[in-house]
Amino acid sequence: MAKFSLKAKLSYKDTQEMIMSLCTAIAAIQNTREAAQLLTDLLGKQEMEMLAKRLKIAELLLNGETYQNIREALKVSEPTIARVNHWTQQSGEGYRLVLERTRQKRKNLGEAEKPVRLSALKRKYPMYFWPQIMLEHWAKSSSQKEKRQMKEILEKLGAKRKLYSELDKLLASNYNT
Repeated sequence: MAKFSLKAKLSYKDTQEMIMSLCTAIAAIQNTREAAQLLTDLLGKQEMEMLAKRLKIAELLLNGETYQNIREALKVSEPTIARVNHWTQQSGEGYRLVLERTRQKRKNLGEAEKPVRLSALKRKYPMYFWPQIMLEHWAKSSSQKEKRQMKEILEKLGAKRKLYSELDKLLASNYNT
C-alpha cells in the first residue's frame, strides 16, 4: 500500500482537487476492460487485491455471511472484516451502489464479463512488461551452459526477489527440456 508522510505536502484544496480528478477518471470508465487497464496502471498487485477483498467482504457481509465464513473464504483478519462492516453500516452507499449495479449487470449478461488476461495486457502494453518478455526470450534461447551459469549466479544471491524467482523457474523449466 502507498506510504504517507506525517507532514502534508499538498494543501487541503489541492488534495481535494486531485481526489475529484481521480473520481472523474473513474467515472469516465466505460467497461470492465478499461477499468482493468486503469487499475493496473494505478495500483500494484497487492493494492488491487486488497481493494478487491474489501469489496468482496462488503458483498458477503451485505449477504449475511458470518465473520468466520468470510475469514476462511478470503483469508482476511477479523479486524479487516470489522472495519469493512463498520464502513458499510456507517455509510456504505458506495459499496451498495456498486454491488447492486454489478449484480444487475451479471443478471443482464447472464454471466460475469470475461476477466482481462495478463497475456493480453502484455501484448497491448509490451513496454510495461518488457523486462519479463526479454527474460523469457533469453531463457528460451540461451544455451544449456548459459542457463547453468545464470542459475549459479541466482543461487548465490540468497534473498531472491520475485523477478529472480520467475527467472529461476523459467531456467528450470527450459533446463529440463
